[in-house]
Amino acid sequence: MTVNVDRCIESVLLLVTKASLHVTLYYTTETVPALHCEGTTVTEPAQILNFLRKQRYNADYELSAKQGADTMAYIALLEEKLQPALLHTFWVDAENYANLTRPWFASHTPFPLNFFLPGRLASLALSRILLTKGESPLHSIMEVEAKIYSDAKECLNLLSHRLGSSQYFFGNTPASLDAFVFGYIAPLHKASLPSGQLQQHLKQLSNLCQFCDAVLKNYFIDSAPGSPPSSQDTVDANLQKLTQLVNKESNLIEKMDDNLRSSPQHRPRRGDPKPSPLSNERNSTPA
Repeated sequence: MTVNVDRCIESVLLLVTKASLHVTLYYTTETVPALHCEGTTVTEPAQILNFLRKQRYNADYELSAKQGADTMAYIALLEEKLQPALLHTFWVDAENYANLTRPWFASHTPFPLNFFLPGRLASLALSRILLTKGESPLHSIMEVEAKIYSDAKECLNLLSHRLGSSQYFFGNTPASLDAFVFGYIAPLHKASLPSGQLQQHLKQLSNLCQFCDAVLKNYFIDSAPGSPPSSQDTVDANLQKLTQLVNKESNLIEKMDDNLRSSPQHRPRRGDPKPSPLSNERNSTPA
């Protein structure tokens, strides 16, 4: 099951700032995510972070000027180097999209949007990759793919080196950089990807994996107390059943559409009016 990157970022931002505002996290049809607070709506993780700072909830309050500059630099690095590879992994890679991303989003989208919205999001992800990374001499998606995965692995290596043996990037207390890094690498760390070259590289960086596990343990509750954790086999089985169901529904709609297109269309004919018994008697009565 995949996780929305922006949702992870926003959730951890609120957790690490310990904000006590009356806020609501929700998702609109135009911009994801959105923060609604006392009649004000703020979108995008960076703008939400600035909004919380103005409300005096700042996870970076104790950081030095140099650490603040490093935070901005690493966030820019994540957006430039890692995000394109994540988009490709979840939305463009055919095997991951067919077996993981599309079934998950289809199951969380109301009918009939679940049949075309995942495909639209996949097209947007591919367009974004080609527009941002498809400059000369890289033109085809295969050439771009090699470049973006190389950049993403380099970015993960830099993050791993910066984290080192520390619990968080700036000591023992999480800051906004920890929230952004977690939001990007947690889906890659936890998702069951059929095709995961970037995931395999992340698994080799043990400190980043331990960082994700620590944030999940400290700030997220997987299940209710006392309930047994779900096994990976159960998750895979449910995901496979969901994939089959979505494919069957899609095939059924295609067949119905083909039948409607191929069937002849005729105007309804008005049947000849049956003579009434009264008219029959009049016709049979001798003059």
